[in-house]
Amino acid sequence: MSTHTLKGKNVLVAAGAKNLGGLISRQAAEAGANVAIHYNSQSTLPQAEETLAAVQAAGVRGVILTGDLTKPQAVEQLFADAEAALGKIDVAVNTVGKVLRKPIVETSEEEYDSMFDINSKAAYFFIKEAGLRLNDGGKIITIVTSLLAAFTDGYSTYAGGKSPVEHFTRAAAKEFAGRGISVTAIAPGPMDTPFFYGQETPERVAFHKSQALGGELTKIEDIAPIVSFLATDGWWITGQTIFANGGYTTR
Repeated sequence: MSTHTLKGKNVLVAAGAKNLGGLISRQAAEAGANVAIHYNSQSTLPQAEETLAAVQAAGVRGVILTGDLTKPQAVEQLFADAEAALGKIDVAVNTVGKVLRKPIVETSEEEYDSMFDINSKAAYFFIKEAGLRLNDGGKIITIVTSLLAAFTDGYSTYAGGKSPVEHFTRAAAKEFAGRGISVTAIAPGPMDTPFFYGQETPERVAFHKSQALGGELTKIEDIAPIVSFLATDGWWITGQTIFANGGYTTR
């Protein structure tokens, strides 16, 4: 029976500088993987550098890369640069996302386009490029949202923008199966990060907490180990959306 491990593998983490992406980058390095850390905004560079330092302190190789992944050419360049720095990529993780809570009647075309570019288009071309460049037996993992299974207001463009990624995941899982590449999506509940709190009132935060096990929001520490599992022992799981949210919602 073959052993599935991250030791000596090359991992690319889109939006891998901070929050969930930063923890995924660190845990991959601690497991023995070399890590390419992507960031977009210049304001995130200091956190990318901190994550790089942690990766290198684990005794593996790391690199910081940047690019606007809503542009397919930038996605192509990201994979090319990661491969040039580390070698062919084995595991590609996409944590890119943008949250907006706004009524439909108040949402502008510009906001709609931005949300779907970041949450859907970037994910599509990330999966595409991973399918072209990953080593056989590779893994593609995308972060979506448990709001895909919720009946709620305000998040039409966020949940709507993430929803197509389920279908991208299923199609890619079938199309890449011949090369042994698994493709999965993880759907966390509302996460205990700045991305969430900026959208909600204290009362709604309390409500969201009340809906999950332990009365807690989803923590990045709850999700990063699932990424590690899917990249190793869970390699045979493919085409799935895994709702990891403390029972916040299900379907």
